[in-house]
Amino acid sequence: MLKALSVRNYVLIDSLEIDFPEGLIIITGQTGAGKSILLGALSLLMGAKADAAAIADGADSCVVEGVFEASGDEELNRILDENDLEGGELTIRRVVNRSGRSRAFVNDCPVNLPLLTAISSRLVDIHSQHQNLALADRQFQLSVLDLYAGDGALLDAYRKEYDALRSLRSELSALTDRLERLNSERDYNEARFRRLEAAALRDGELEELEAEQRRLANAEEIKESLCEVEGFFNPTDDIPSPDSGLRRSAGILSKLSRYLPETAGLSERLASARIELVDIAGEVSAINSRMEVSTERLQAVEDRLSTLYGLLKSHSCRTVAELIAERDRYSEALFDTDSLEMRRQELERGAADAAARLGALAAELHGARVRAASPFSEAIMQSLRFLELDRAVFAVSFSETPAGPSGTDFVQFLFSADGRDPVDLARCASGGELSRIMLSLKAMMARYMEMPTLIFDEIDSGVSGSAADRMGSMICDMGRDMQVFAITHLPQVAAKGDAHYLVTKSAGPGGRTVSSIEALDAGGRVLELARMLSGSVVTDAAIANAKALLG
Repeated sequence: MLKALSVRNYVLIDSLEIDFPEGLIIITGQTGAGKSILLGALSLLMGAKADAAAIADGADSCVVEGVFEASGDEELNRILDENDLEGGELTIRRVVNRSGRSRAFVNDCPVNLPLLTAISSRLVDIHSQHQNLALADRQFQLSVLDLYAGDGALLDAYRKEYDALRSLRSELSALTDRLERLNSERDYNEARFRRLEAAALRDGELEELEAEQRRLANAEEIKESLCEVEGFFNPTDDIPSPDSGLRRSAGILSKLSRYLPETAGLSERLASARIELVDIAGEVSAINSRMEVSTERLQAVEDRLSTLYGLLKSHSCRTVAELIAERDRYSEALFDTDSLEMRRQELERGAADAAARLGALAAELHGARVRAASPFSEAIMQSLRFLELDRAVFAVSFSETPAGPSGTDFVQFLFSADGRDPVDLARCASGGELSRIMLSLKAMMARYMEMPTLIFDEIDSGVSGSAADRMGSMICDMGRDMQVFAITHLPQVAAKGDAHYLVTKSAGPGGRTVSSIEALDAGGRVLELARMLSGSVVTDAAIANAKALLG
């Protein structure tokens, strides 16, 4: 139940803090006083869309906070446990700023709007005037019948199987499309693969070939240069070899070391330099001997490079590694069709089995609904007769529809106010009749849903006289088992409440119009009921009538 509500800077409400009791709570006020504003503030706690236009003039943000007693609801406790939130008493807060963005909190823990909606939907059900139009909605009609039939577990099982079948069919469709695409592209893919496969690609080959091509293309120049270097190390009649010169110089310095000790180190360094030069000369000779001038090899390398460059361009690749990846992709496309075909057959069998299970569950669901339809219709007709629709006929018709999230039943509520054969409810009921039908349905739903708080926003619209009194009695009966808020203009309904709150509009600071709400004592209730009975001028007769209604 809703224990307390706090509102700050919401439309015409500057600041409001109010507590609510159990039972039937009546909210009244003149048209335009702000009853809908109060309901809008509460809707923010239910996850309604935030709008910066709802922030009061001069304020940077608005805040709505509600304190709810929430215990005994297993589904709610499950939601709270899964999100690490404590149960029992819940404080739900919504903050909306000027940018239109909002934040939501449950027991001071931030929550997202889907979670806020999931929690609040287990706490409060708001019925506004326009929701009478939901009577024409087939899904609403089906959900009401399911609630009465008590087939929730069966419906959950059906929906799980339905989702599983949709998933299987979706995967099967994607796989079938892929196989068809692969088959249609098979010749193209095979030609591309064969060309890449025949190329015997090797990662790193391109860089090696490019280096070899550069050597072979400049082989003669390289050979000449190596020969020139090699000749430097070989003595001639005119030029001694560097080795003999270094050997002789090292010997001379070694002899001088007897007189000049510092030349000993120089002799050793020359000896080391001679060894290094001999090694360099050997390596240059080896390189020169390996270096060949081969136009045939150069042509082979350039042909191979041309092949690789052509493949790179053809496949829009930058490296041989990417070409290898392309080759493997074509290989998979060509040679994995067998495994894909096996998977498709598995999915077809799985989908067929799931469809069979779904059909069986749909048949069970249909049977449960058909069995519930007659007692459900009778229960609604009893409520309608109590609400002075003595000749009302209410029935449920069934027709088959393709399997959907709620089964294969197309349910239609039929109604007649004068005892004739009932027809589609959406086409025949008046506003007052729709109000009474919706109240009858809501009363039934409240019993089965075990909703702690139910809010009626002028559900009695279009009803007056003794029928209004009967509606008030029905709403009052509901208030014995749950907390019920009734926003009403009918004194017959308002007199039934356990508590009565009045919404008023007045001039606030700076001449700005503000709305407020206050709990009425016994005297205040008499005056408010008298105003509702007689209008702006409260007469003695209206006061006496108000007291009689309260009595």
